[in-house]
Amino acid sequence: MKKQTKKQTPPTMEEVLDYLKAQSSPVTKRDVARAFHIKGNDRIHLKKILKDLKEKNEIQGGSGGRKIGLTDALPERVVVEITGLDSMGDLLARPLEWPADKPMPQITITADKLIPPAGVGDIVQVSVKSVGNKLYEGATLRRMTAGENHMVGIYEDGYVHSVDRRLSRDFELVRVPPSIKLQNKDIVVADIPMVRDRNPKATFIKKIGNFTEAFAPTLIAIYQHSLPVAFTEAAEKQAQNLKVPPVDKDHEDLRQIPFVTIDGADARDFDDAVWAEETNEGFHVMVGIADVAWYVRPGSALDMDARLRGNSTYFPDRVLPMLPFELSNGVCSLNPNETRASMVCEVWLNKQGKKLHHTFRRALIKSVCRLTYPEVQDALDGKTPIVGLEQEIDTLNKVYRVLTKLRANRGVLELDVPERQVILDKKGHVKAIKVRESLDSMKLIEELMILANVSAAETLESADVPTMYRVHDRPSDEKRERLNAFLTSLHYKGVREDAVPKDFNAILLKADGTKQDYAINEFVLRSQSQAEYSPNNIGHFGLALSHYAHFTSPIRRYADVLVHRALIRALKLGAGALTAEEADTFENIAEHISATERQSAAAEMDAVDRYTASFLAGREGEVFTGRISSVTAFGLFVAIDEYGADGFIPFRLMTGDYYEYDDEAQRLVGRGSGKTYQMGDEIRVILMECEPETGSLLFRPVSAKMSFPTRKRKK
Repeated sequence: MKKQTKKQTPPTMEEVLDYLKAQSSPVTKRDVARAFHIKGNDRIHLKKILKDLKEKNEIQGGSGGRKIGLTDALPERVVVEITGLDSMGDLLARPLEWPADKPMPQITITADKLIPPAGVGDIVQVSVKSVGNKLYEGATLRRMTAGENHMVGIYEDGYVHSVDRRLSRDFELVRVPPSIKLQNKDIVVADIPMVRDRNPKATFIKKIGNFTEAFAPTLIAIYQHSLPVAFTEAAEKQAQNLKVPPVDKDHEDLRQIPFVTIDGADARDFDDAVWAEETNEGFHVMVGIADVAWYVRPGSALDMDARLRGNSTYFPDRVLPMLPFELSNGVCSLNPNETRASMVCEVWLNKQGKKLHHTFRRALIKSVCRLTYPEVQDALDGKTPIVGLEQEIDTLNKVYRVLTKLRANRGVLELDVPERQVILDKKGHVKAIKVRESLDSMKLIEELMILANVSAAETLESADVPTMYRVHDRPSDEKRERLNAFLTSLHYKGVREDAVPKDFNAILLKADGTKQDYAINEFVLRSQSQAEYSPNNIGHFGLALSHYAHFTSPIRRYADVLVHRALIRALKLGAGALTAEEADTFENIAEHISATERQSAAAEMDAVDRYTASFLAGREGEVFTGRISSVTAFGLFVAIDEYGADGFIPFRLMTGDYYEYDDEAQRLVGRGSGKTYQMGDEIRVILMECEPETGSLLFRPVSAKMSFPTRKRKK
């Protein structure tokens, strides 16, 4: 970033614009403030300048944590169409969407790791950096297998309706091959026009199922979010030829250690096994992790398929694994009573849980038992002991207790983030939806995994070997200011710019048990930055850790495979080490696997929404109790207590008064009655409409009587 001379007065609009023009890529609001040494009340002046520049259409971004750039500059990630080749054989591309009145930038794809490689006509997402006036270099992140003009929809009497709730229109379905016999409720992929048309037509591409089938919500999520399903033939062949266990000098024999796996009852792939014993100084802990790097070598077909996926994706009815079944459930999975190759993190703690030292080694291990969270919880509670493992479970519990005290002293951000769990019957139909339990047995494993992850990051940094950190930045200025405005409206004190997790915890503790508890927890959660992967270590804000890397789940996360390879290189542990070529592309890999993680999370959430809507279908007219999860200028979002289902109350159903919208306080205020609807308030609602195809639920308040228009409060 270009360094600015310190100024005694706030910058002018022209100076801020000149600064933005000098940058090679979009910047954050914090970057601008630092460049001009802006602090305190001068931030209000800067905020006004940026707002004015945006209104003049000079800049874009800046809201919702987005970076700020010129309106004719490309964002850091952009979807492009490959248009041809240059004289050197590099791919040329153009943005898929670009204003017609602005000169088109030229993008040269200088790094392409897609399998198969990107080609002319492909629609791909790329990361770009500016190398001159309207000139960019890009690296492919992922292929948009269902391009931007493709949609997933439900067929009905010659027309198709998108399953995306944002695209609420019907398209006439054309060019259906004679060999394809469509029935109502068939799920299809179709190509839709990019321009508005009074009578739009969608071109048939493929049929993928029927919505009346039990697993339709998962099928839709897979295709709507362009998730890879099949592995390449080369990867499948490699997977089928793998042998277990390895017999080599790199793996020490630790099969005498009684490791156990502790997972959910429905788990099928076992990444981690644990063991602990008491010592004179405190505790000796071993965390054994599947040695995926032994089987998945850099540049192999298995590696390329795993990198493309970035992670496994978990649905109520199935898993889309990052690795083929032969690895994820076979040779890599730490199945009970089977010899497996492992990367073992060995840690010694004192009696207070402080780490004395640690080491990593490759070993052969054998899990003696596959335990589940509920049965370990029963043992911890003294209800039902696990015969033959009483001492081991007791020691693990002691380790957990001392690590928990250290966690509290460290000041980890303690947010309540409930997770919906969809329970299916044997035929795939929803039989229950509940909030997943949070058990001490789960937290026990979580603390041991954090211990191993920290040890991995510390080892790699001290060895000066490139690695893939799991980073979590502090809240952006904009999000923090928005949180503070909300807290002020509730008569709570806001957080400072240099706030640490303990400061947020103090607010959560003060709100605990009050009627503002839900709203403040939600708002603090939304104020946080999103965790991501990066080769540059900035620490993990939420966990209050200076060093953190994902090491413990290489079966389901590609980042962990890279961390294993880095450890093998740093400690000279044998075959499968990180290569120089891989290390050179860590920036691009980090962007890609961060994107696939978000892609999978969105697909998982969409599937759960559709399963939930299917479960509630036919219950229109019933009354439910929930909480207002968000207040907008166009209605209320409500989360139902019993199922965690999210629904919407549009203003046309907010009846009985005129309601004015207060954005900072996240509330509606009735002009005549003074009645308020505020984020976090308990509310009783009637289910009006349920759309399983889109996962949408429509509610109205029980108290609503007649309709009035709604007006936004003037500022």
